[in-house]
Amino acid sequence: MTDSRPGDLFKPGDLVNNTYRVEAILGRGGTSDVYRARSEISGRLVALKVLKSEFSTNEDYLLLLTREEAMREIRHDAIVRYSENHRTADGHVYLLIDYVDGPGMDKKLKQGPMSADDLLVICKRVSEGLQVAHERNIFHRDLSPDNIILRDGDPAQAVIIDFGIAKDTNPGAETIVGNEFAGKYAYAAPEQLAGKTDARTDIYSLGASLLANFRGKSPDIGRNPMEVVQKKAEPLDTNGVPEPLKSILDKMTQPNPDDRFQSAAAVLDAIAGNPFDAADNEPLSDATVIAPLATAAKAVEQPKPVTAAPSPAQDTKPKKPAKPSKQDAKTGGMILPLAIGGVLVAGLAGAFAMGLFSSEPTLPVADPYRLSIAKAKETPPRAVGFVPGEEVASALREQMQQQNGTFDLTLASGAIAESWGQDVLTVVDAIDEMDAWRVSLSGNVAEIEGSTSSKPIYDSVLAAFDAGALGALNGEPELTLEAIILAPEKLDPILNTYADCGPLFLVDRPIAGYGPQSPVVVGGVMSSEESRAALANALSAIIGSRPLDIDVDMLNTTLCLIESVLPKAPSSPNDVAFYQGDQDNNPNPTGKFLVGENPVIDIEIPAGVADGYLTVSVLDVSGNVFHLLPNLNRPDNSVEALREGESGPVSIRVAYSIQESQQNGGLAFRVDDSTLGKSKVLVIHSSAPLFNEMRPTSESATSYSEALLGDDRNMAARIFSLDSRILETLAQ
Repeated sequence: MTDSRPGDLFKPGDLVNNTYRVEAILGRGGTSDVYRARSEISGRLVALKVLKSEFSTNEDYLLLLTREEAMREIRHDAIVRYSENHRTADGHVYLLIDYVDGPGMDKKLKQGPMSADDLLVICKRVSEGLQVAHERNIFHRDLSPDNIILRDGDPAQAVIIDFGIAKDTNPGAETIVGNEFAGKYAYAAPEQLAGKTDARTDIYSLGASLLANFRGKSPDIGRNPMEVVQKKAEPLDTNGVPEPLKSILDKMTQPNPDDRFQSAAAVLDAIAGNPFDAADNEPLSDATVIAPLATAAKAVEQPKPVTAAPSPAQDTKPKKPAKPSKQDAKTGGMILPLAIGGVLVAGLAGAFAMGLFSSEPTLPVADPYRLSIAKAKETPPRAVGFVPGEEVASALREQMQQQNGTFDLTLASGAIAESWGQDVLTVVDAIDEMDAWRVSLSGNVAEIEGSTSSKPIYDSVLAAFDAGALGALNGEPELTLEAIILAPEKLDPILNTYADCGPLFLVDRPIAGYGPQSPVVVGGVMSSEESRAALANALSAIIGSRPLDIDVDMLNTTLCLIESVLPKAPSSPNDVAFYQGDQDNNPNPTGKFLVGENPVIDIEIPAGVADGYLTVSVLDVSGNVFHLLPNLNRPDNSVEALREGESGPVSIRVAYSIQESQQNGGLAFRVDDSTLGKSKVLVIHSSAPLFNEMRPTSESATSYSEALLGDDRNMAARIFSLDSRILETLAQ
């Protein structure tokens, strides 16, 4: 478990989407954090995978989460169950995943070697999951010990997590960066270094992970890109692994994908004991010779061809080297035996055939080739993604550092224009003066957005793009000149469109309009976090970089139903006060009560209110309405009677402590765990009784709504004011 930090989006105890209570943070990654939470409805444990704030509006990262969400169509016990994406009110995107309780194979790896029997069980279980995923053309692409969890520590209940995210599209995540090396390539298949993946890639990674856990240590695959490429061309060392695991791992981890098991089903057949063509891992003899790369092609054309080192997967016997011809000697076509310590290096010819070696170090291939650079208003910029060379990377790093920004850049090759790097730098130089901007590239396609309130800057950037700043890149920049003053009338249609539970309004609505830095605050009530997020997106498109605060109460369906039929009336100085009946009636200004507590409610009437009638009701989360005033036990709700001859401000108790209730028969409440959530205390001040007849002490929200709209309502009663306050009940 990971300790909570001040900067975490969620803290233990937070309630997400009105359903999931956060219990702990499980881990932090480069682009997302994962929390453990529990449904307060079903009690089910879940994991919330949350994109970090800087990626929440980036379509590249949203695409990864969407791809992972697509895994919910797969139903298999060996694959973690996914639900759906959500967005919080402040724009953070998270994915809902079943929580798997148990150690990861990475933790088992640190504890030491695992038995061959347990690893065979895991191999079978994970292969079953891979078979289901591969049948849908979904490949993991990053299978490693930390992505396999043993539920309850049981190898027979192994579960694959982080399925569906292609790590080679996740900039900066576990790859070769400059001359530094990140460890997960220990489990990557050789063809992944050339940007190629299929079902056989996952089979290799599973085999490499199982072998690492048998050894109790990760494979050593080098300290720089060239060493990685060289070692990936060699078979993994399975000496000491008992049968049948050894032969299965040999076949799973062949460097050439054509020599591996071709499907997860084939792996399962082998585990079941069905015969298969085992890999020939016999070491090469000292007689093996390799033609140097510069002369290999010419040597093949000679009358007496040279025997090249066989691919590790070929079923061949060591052959005696061919004797060089006189013609070879005359033309300089030298045939050199290559030996190190008496044992020749194997597999290099296969590596050349796969395109993994060249005369100079090659960069991993990125497909798609993505780079995202963004700067929010008054926020340092950030650059994340792939770049084609150190010169471009250095220029971007310097530009980010000058503005105290951050970067996570990966050197990679790809299908991009020759001038791609310089074009990107030109675009960033052109748009950098704007208040907020984003440059998102996928190959040669560029999405460019920028906004500013400065007309000269807007004209300058527009002129730069008109003059050809894009170069070989394709795209249409979307540049916005923000109005210095925003009329509030422009926001009213949006508020009306998204009002789903009563009216929405602008708090402290400015008569002269909103300035460039003026915050836009929205008040009212809404029915769901999804509605609030949609409202935030719609408003953000209009208000630009102005701060936005949607300060609304989130109400359940019952409360929204009542809101839609309540009479329209202004608020008043009448107030609602809460107290703790189980704690000597101590004040509770928050209005939040835990299970087992006893809410006490007072209506505070100011000195100026001396006539009329008060109707006080509680609309609770379960869909019921409790009438606190008037009711059968307290039928007289006139202000004059409630004051009992007192002048000045008075407090009228309408919900009592349990002790008081036992003495005077008044209504009292105790919070239980069956109706947790938000209830609403409603206070209506009218000129005459609100209804023609006394309402029952409790009724459904539907019948109360019908009474407000129907003949039960006293239409002669003029509504002076309508006030309310939320009472929220919470679990322990």
